[in-house]
Formats: sequence, structure tokens, C-alpha cells
Amino acid sequence: MARESSSKIMATIPDKYSPDFAERLDGRTSIAKAILGRIEAIQTDLGGADGLSHARRSLIRRVVWLEAIVEHSEQRLAGGEGIDLGGHTQAINTLIGLYRLLGLERRQRPVKTLREVMNGGEK
Repeated sequence: MARESSSKIMATIPDKYSPDFAERLDGRTSIAKAILGRIEAIQTDLGGADGLSHARRSLIRRVVWLEAIVEHSEQRLAGGEGIDLGGHTQAINTLIGLYRLLGLERRQRPVKTLREVMNGGEK
């Protein structure tokens, strides 16, 4: 199937774009709850947001939106609608690659020892 015209990629960042737009979504909506909950879950799996680089936090946001796209496609398929199988497969392969970059295993959040806490964070 041919891609729809709505899938055109923009050549520039919109004037009103903000990289933290997901965090500013109305938390009462179902999409915001799903997106923000997934971002938090992945950050927690990787040891917490405080220990993540900007690049990893950016990849996490891409992963979460890509998951939503894949799931939307799967919902359409389950409902008997046709999907772009090539696009769906490409999205899954991209998702796998991003997960590999981020890491598939959970990591423990860094924990300070009692001595570090009592010395104000110093060892």
C-alpha cells in the first residue's frame, strides 16, 4: 500500500516546537498517561532519569512514540483493516534497534552508602 500524504516528514522544526512537549501534555488524557507512563517506566528500567544522558532521554521519547505507532497499526489489523505491512515491519525493526541502543536489561538506580549520605555525598 502507498503511504498516505499525512506521513510526509517536515523539513524544519515548527516555530512552536519544544523538545519537552510530551511532558507538557494534559496528564488527564489517555494518550498523555500512556506516553508519560512509558517514558517513566523505561527511564526507571535504565536506572532513573537523573543518570541518563540527553541522547538516551531523546531515544526513550522516540521509542515510546514508535511503540504507539506500531500498536495503532496492530489495532487496525486486529479490527480487520489493511495496514502497510512494509511500514509496520520497518517500524518494528527500528524499535528493536532503538531498544538495543538503550539496553534491554534493567539497571539498578545508583545508591549512596550511609557514609556518603552522612558526609554530604562524599565517599
